[in-house]
Amino acid sequence: MRLSLLVLSFALCLLLSSSCSKAVSRATAAMIFSFKGRVVFGNGERNELQPVTLKSRIQSGDTVRSSDGASIDFAVIPAALAQLIGDSEIKIDELSVAKDGNQTAGGMRDRTARIRLNRGKVIVLFAPGDKSTSQFAVTTGQFTIKPDSDCLFCVWTDGKMTRVTCAKGNVNTPSDTPAPVTIAAGYFQEWPTTRKTPVPATEDASAQIDITESLEAEQRLQDGAFAWQNRRPF
Repeated sequence: MRLSLLVLSFALCLLLSSSCSKAVSRATAAMIFSFKGRVVFGNGERNELQPVTLKSRIQSGDTVRSSDGASIDFAVIPAALAQLIGDSEIKIDELSVAKDGNQTAGGMRDRTARIRLNRGKVIVLFAPGDKSTSQFAVTTGQFTIKPDSDCLFCVWTDGKMTRVTCAKGNVNTPSDTPAPVTIAAGYFQEWPTTRKTPVPATEDASAQIDITESLEAEQRLQDGAFAWQNRRPF
């Protein structure tokens, strides 16, 4: 998968630009590929938000908010590329990296990212690779999703209901989720729900839109990742 190669490249880029002592966990920042329209970030609780630029450093604790018609493409961690759709809001609950050694790719130990979708929609392209451990989770008011294999999926919420739609691969909801399921490509599930199994996206107009937007976002995210590498100084 094309994204798997990007994971290794991102990890190398970040390690060459920073160092840390053995077994130290430190904060890191999301990598912004592109954005359109009005997108702001900062301390959402204090409403201290500023416009996003390509040089903005979105870190743990930050809120990212997109206006209607806006969007932002970024890498939460190298293994998880995301697109925040217009009129949406996320909070970065955790964004960190743990490494051994100094300035060496072999020193990578673990990358962890947890984002909270407060409202709207986020599309995620996840490819954990096999050279380092990548832990990623999306939380809504209903539950937390923790993908563990290559997948392309979309999460939407209005605060009271959550819909997860899978465009590629499989998305597993945790065992502690009400009615835990495995959502295969082309299917979706909503919570709260009385349905015990995922539903084909072809049976729901909103889920069909999720699939279309996810597939379009996948190409944009991959292109953005390669463009980011090209403008990264070595």
